[in-house]
Amino acid sequence: MSGSHRFAVRALTLAIATSGFATTASASMGNLGTAYGVMPVDVATAQSLSMFNDQVSATYYNPSYLTSDERGELTGGILHAEQELRSSRSDADGDIISDSPSQHVLIGMKTNLGSLTRFKHPIYLGFIAGVEKYGKEMLAFSSETSETGQYLQYGKEPLFLNIGGATPLWRGISAGFSVRVTLEAAAQLDAVSTLGGETSRERLSVNAEPSLKSILGTTLKWGETFCPDSSCFLDGWESAVTYRTKSSASTSVDSNIIVTQTIPDPGLSLAVATIDSFQPETIAFGTQYKGDGWRIGGSVEQQNWSELEEEFAGDTIRDQQNVNAADRIRFDDILIPRIGAEYELSQHFAIRGGLAYEESPLKTTRNPELNYLDTDKIVAGVGLSATYDRTRLLAYPVRLDIGYQYQQLQERDFTIVDYDGNEQQATADGDIHVISGSITLKF
Repeated sequence: MSGSHRFAVRALTLAIATSGFATTASASMGNLGTAYGVMPVDVATAQSLSMFNDQVSATYYNPSYLTSDERGELTGGILHAEQELRSSRSDADGDIISDSPSQHVLIGMKTNLGSLTRFKHPIYLGFIAGVEKYGKEMLAFSSETSETGQYLQYGKEPLFLNIGGATPLWRGISAGFSVRVTLEAAAQLDAVSTLGGETSRERLSVNAEPSLKSILGTTLKWGETFCPDSSCFLDGWESAVTYRTKSSASTSVDSNIIVTQTIPDPGLSLAVATIDSFQPETIAFGTQYKGDGWRIGGSVEQQNWSELEEEFAGDTIRDQQNVNAADRIRFDDILIPRIGAEYELSQHFAIRGGLAYEESPLKTTRNPELNYLDTDKIVAGVGLSATYDRTRLLAYPVRLDIGYQYQQLQERDFTIVDYDGNEQQATADGDIHVISGSITLKF
């Protein structure tokens, strides 16, 4: 057997053996789009104007808005989030339990496929991808218990990938559909081992399949719909509704180990099933008003986090099915309000900002062994765009965007329970700083 194969088998066995004893989390029940915002416009407006962002991030927030600009688009960018997540305890030497940054490289493209048909009806196709650690870590994944506390929604983010399309339907009404792509991985390990850990006759099978979760969106431009041939008080108003199904990445491992002279055939069977980066079913409504060189708008999101209780019931690492009813983790469905504005300083420059208040979906404050922490947070952002209509080389405009976001996690008290059942009171809070930049080429 090759050395790389033997290393893979032992690494998988080690992962099975230690999955329940890690103390920090490197991934989270979140993703790039909901935790911070995909593009600098989303970051800067605290996602309040994301449903009306004509860039490729529309494939996640509102795919129908891909129709708002007839031109094609190629976008590249980066996002860096500095996280200082704290849990203050009387017996702890330090209160920072997580400060690893999230670092994404972003790429997206949008184009009109209508020219491929004889009908010339515009059909827009777009995709966007974000990869952690500036492109070096595509599949961040972690599922752990903790004695010291771990944050529910922050950490390294897994691959963010959305693909979708949109088309105008009738007088200012457009519709779009996209999918969020996650992975469902399954592994089967069979081996014979001595008490000293020397294995033989190993057989390892790993299978990963994409899982596609739907996102639907529709946009209504009131003036174009109800008074297309004349001016009226509805001019400038736009509204949108989107629906995202729940999604998550998942991993399951089945193994059968025969230990010589100790565990005979058929051997010891081990099974692990767990999820990560869960995103709840979400319904969002947004509206904006566009004036002469400015716009103001907002959105409200309904996120159904209570569904995560059912997902954890089948998770063998979090093991919620076999704990006392009083100790089971509980989640609330939440409503998130957002508001933002944008103003064009000149033909080439625009500024924008936004605010949001996000209530924590974590209902219980005592979660033995898991020890999840999550708090309400205030989110504020600001950003700047610069558009260059003419360059020496390119025939179409070039746009540069930068966005900054600050998240203040409000203090919240929790009861931390270690593996021996000892309890300790802790206060969770934190600060998060996000900076994002992008360059967009039109064609």
